[in-house]
Amino acid sequence: MEQTNTDVIQGTLDMLILKTLSLQPMHGFGIARRIEQVSRGVFKVNPGSLLTALQRLERAGWLDSEWNQTENSRRAKFYNLTRAGRKQLEVETEDWARRTSAVARLLKSEA
Repeated sequence: MEQTNTDVIQGTLDMLILKTLSLQPMHGFGIARRIEQVSRGVFKVNPGSLLTALQRLERAGWLDSEWNQTENSRRAKFYNLTRAGRKQLEVETEDWARRTSAVARLLKSEA
């Protein structure tokens, strides 16, 4: 039986994080869980990849963060989308739509 690949498509993790945080601030585990839930298990986010992406997005000025308590009374870093992050999400969403449209045209082409 063939194993289904559940890795996030290369180059889309930043966009998925930005979209997830556009809905509400979250901690890393919450972000990963939301992506998995909304994708109905199609995508699973590697914790190491997530941490690296969150640090990169914060350095770029697209995220702010602060330490806070989770609903389980644990200390966690919560991330929030900045105004620049919202703009970047728009840019990446438009680029994604353009690319997926091009792939769809290629897959439908005959001869």
